[in-house]
Amino acid sequence: MKGLLRLSGVIDRISLFFGWISAGLVLLSCLTSALNALSRYLFNISSNAWLEVQWQMFAGIFLLGAAQVLKMNEHVRVDLLYGPRSHRGKLWTDVFGIIAFLFPAMLIMGFYAWEFFMTAYLSNEHSSNAGGTVLWPVKLLLPVGLFLVLLQGISELIKRVAGLRGDSDETLEYERPVQ
Repeated sequence: MKGLLRLSGVIDRISLFFGWISAGLVLLSCLTSALNALSRYLFNISSNAWLEVQWQMFAGIFLLGAAQVLKMNEHVRVDLLYGPRSHRGKLWTDVFGIIAFLFPAMLIMGFYAWEFFMTAYLSNEHSSNAGGTVLWPVKLLLPVGLFLVLLQGISELIKRVAGLRGDSDETLEYERPVQ
């Protein structure tokens, strides 16, 4: 189990790395939006490419940050089912949810996302907007983001099984205190 927990730690660090990239994209997206607005209103210059880059960064924020959100145990869940359970019951609920829902969803969506990306890549798909951007790089974010969530799901499964075995004392707290 120690080897699997080390693997879980490596996966957690990968998710953290992409979480930081996602956070950086938030800043870049805000700067791009501000500069785009300033150039449009002050200099009467507009660019479809910069507008497209904004939504592409927005896609990157969510797709690259999703695994870190899962790692932080901040994804939406149904408290009606999860909340009243004991710690051990929550571990079992998570194990079931990861195996029955997360893994199949990520694998199925990942399969189709890869086809979606490859079609765009092989045709060198461009935006239909005048001055638009190449679209396959942003479409690559979809299978990459799904793969990162799948990887983080493996890490979470390892941690939950370790908790059931008594090899980990990791907490399952996920709600922020009321401020």
